[in-house]
Order: sequence, then C-alpha cells, then structure tokens
Amino acid sequence: MSKLSNYIRESAAEMKKVTWPTKKETYNYTLMVLGVSLGTALFLGALDYIFSWGFNLIIIK
Repeated sequence: MSKLSNYIRESAAEMKKVTWPTKKETYNYTLMVLGVSLGTALFLGALDYIFSWGFNLIIIK
C-alpha cells in the first residue's frame, strides 16, 4: 500500500509543477485545431472528388 500512496503523493507534486494555458491560449489553440481540421477535411474531400471524377472518366470511356 505504500507504493500506491507514494505514487499519489508524487503525482500531486508533479501536478503542482504544471503550467496550465491561459483562457486566451486555450481559445487560440482551439481555433487553430478547428482550422487545421477543416483545412484537412477540405483538402481530402477535394482529392476524393478529383479521384472519383478521374476514375469515372476512365471507367465510362
């Protein structure tokens, strides 16, 4: 049981050392993640459309 209590004590000590992001940083990081995700989705969607169009062109002709 001493290993568990030691682990919890050390974990709590480490959590006090963490520097948490500010509200503005969190907001900016969230917007960045949403923007990159949207950009990636648009890029992959465009590739999917182009490849589908090309394969249909090859198959139909």
